[in-house]
Amino acid sequence: MAATIKIFVVDDDDAVRDSVQALLESAGYAVDVFPSGRDFLDKYEPDGVACLIADIRMPEIDGLALQDELIRREIILPTIFVTGHADVPLAVRAMKAGSIDFIEKPYDEKALLGAVERAAAASVHLASADADRRAAVERIETLTAREVDVMKQMIAGRPNKVIAFKLEISPRTVEVHRARIMEKLQVRSLSELVRQALTADVEPASD
Repeated sequence: MAATIKIFVVDDDDAVRDSVQALLESAGYAVDVFPSGRDFLDKYEPDGVACLIADIRMPEIDGLALQDELIRREIILPTIFVTGHADVPLAVRAMKAGSIDFIEKPYDEKALLGAVERAAAASVHLASADADRRAAVERIETLTAREVDVMKQMIAGRPNKVIAFKLEISPRTVEVHRARIMEKLQVRSLSELVRQALTADVEPASD
């Protein structure tokens, strides 16, 4: 798996940056290094399955600010923070915001490689989930506005007669819409429809 994963390392300490790069490359990972959070943000391009290792204390843009900016840009990148002992509370705060792990300096090589493996696995999972979400969104975008209304009623668990009453259409029209929805979304059951709708962040109709 290592050869298919890109590891981004952001640290203003040249020695730490070089040693982490050497360790990861010896383990078979592709590695890009950056001396600052700004440099990373300016040069970063999505690269499939990837994760980030960042120092939590850096000038200008520290690790937490970098994490916040990635979230703001909707960049999902599993992150490991390298931190000094005094920075552990900050690292815990970063984990609450979604980082995968933190490694204390001087870092233990096995601990760092283990954290990278977890981050890489998380990246694979996120990439798969994002692909599923995109596919679901694309299918739902093929629905008409009325079909979306019917779908929201369906995933709210309402039978045809209730949907017809709510939308002021005939039960037969509801049946036609249901059939078209199932065909367009390529699902064969209500449970599959619900999963696809939730994957695309579609909310059920409210009362």
